[in-house]
Amino acid sequence: MSDAIKVGFVPLSAAPRGILVVFCDDDLKLGPATAKALGGAVELVKRAAAAAAFRGKSAAALDILAPEGVKATRLIVIGAGKATGLKANDFLKFGGVAASKLPSGTSAMTIMAELPGGAMTSEQAVAIASGLRLRTYKFDRYKTKKKEGEEGGSRADISLAVGDAGAAKKAFASAAHVIDGVIIARDLVNEPPNVLFPEEFARRAGQLRKLGVKVEVLDVKAMQKLGMGALLGVGQGSARPSRTVIMRWDGGKKGEAPVAFVGKGVCFDTGGISIKPAGSMEDMKGDMGGAACVVGLMHALAARKAKVNVVGAIGLVENMPDGNAQRPGDIVTSMSGQTIEIINTDAEGRLVLADVLWYVAKKAKPKFMVDLATLTGAIMVALGTEHAGMFSNNDELADRLLVAGVESGEKVWRMPLGPEYDKLIDSQFADMKNTGGRHGGSITAAQFLQRFVDGTPWAHLDIAGTAMGAPKTDINQSWGSGYGVRLLDRLVSDHYERK
Repeated sequence: MSDAIKVGFVPLSAAPRGILVVFCDDDLKLGPATAKALGGAVELVKRAAAAAAFRGKSAAALDILAPEGVKATRLIVIGAGKATGLKANDFLKFGGVAASKLPSGTSAMTIMAELPGGAMTSEQAVAIASGLRLRTYKFDRYKTKKKEGEEGGSRADISLAVGDAGAAKKAFASAAHVIDGVIIARDLVNEPPNVLFPEEFARRAGQLRKLGVKVEVLDVKAMQKLGMGALLGVGQGSARPSRTVIMRWDGGKKGEAPVAFVGKGVCFDTGGISIKPAGSMEDMKGDMGGAACVVGLMHALAARKAKVNVVGAIGLVENMPDGNAQRPGDIVTSMSGQTIEIINTDAEGRLVLADVLWYVAKKAKPKFMVDLATLTGAIMVALGTEHAGMFSNNDELADRLLVAGVESGEKVWRMPLGPEYDKLIDSQFADMKNTGGRHGGSITAAQFLQRFVDGTPWAHLDIAGTAMGAPKTDINQSWGSGYGVRLLDRLVSDHYERK
């Protein structure tokens, strides 16, 4: 995996190279090592701050030519706001702000990881390094022409000056694997659909074998034998055959029940016979954001050798409208034996998940399952792009996801489930229908999925607003965000991994 930047750690006393980045609080106070490095230029910085109305607010930046006596090409002062009570997400953001100041081409940068009270902790410095990598991610492999100054690609060598370089380097070794997982997920979501179709997606998931992950790929014949009629019905209109991929990481105690993550992988969604409008249909290459997250997460957990048993499962299909495509009015039989009347072929993701959830519940018998899916536009109407919608049959799991969301910055908001919504998806011809109408669309979709978890503790994350096309942030400038990898890695490390 290649990066546009190289990040290393050096002592606070090391001489700066290239651009120098320092931090101040909302009183413009600097740390002692920072003040020493700036020397007599401290007063000049204060004068520049006054001229630019820079007051050290969190993530604000003052960018000036390095004053005489400072061994740097430019000096960037990043505000930390009130330096007490800062969270890991704040330092991720600081890293992203620093990365935004990198010029095109090849450059060097030194970041003094120090606040007014002294050196940042190793964990805080690692968060800055992670923010740097997340911000500088680009997906431009298909561009044959670059903007002026970018012909050779942008490269940066960044040194974080820290109190304990050895401890920071050790901590970053684990965190870097999680960022790798995010980047893998972003790459998958950003790929064009003529490149990333079900078979190719399955092949890429198979690369996890290099990390010790056991990968099993179910082809159409195997899924037919299992009775996965719901998933297969979605893909039957495509020239690209469907696949289900089961990934297993055995890092915990032998025989201990695993935790499980399930992803919707609709590699392209036309809507099928219930075809979508042409406007923005190209975005439906990202309808596999849940599956992308699961693959990225499995990479992160295996690469950092997480001490937990994990199953990752993804259902991979294309929803296309040819002469063999399923129709509104068709009835399919799921792996569970439950029958489903197809009302709208564009409500396809829940059909894919139904069979994969049932497979995992029955075959793996996990402690819990979390599924991720770009499932409904309705969740964006409810929550916009700041939170993923969370539905769960288990309060403990839901609470832990809420905490992990706050800690990681990949926030979730719990939405209701209840038997009152079941009547909206009851069918007069089959056990259920695949859509409950316009009202409560994200809720009835989750209610549908709940019928296939067989009582397993479960949470459903509707990531339609967060996995792709969400507004750009200090740590993500990509169309595909890689949402969910950091959230679920935090869930596992905080609550389910043996310490």
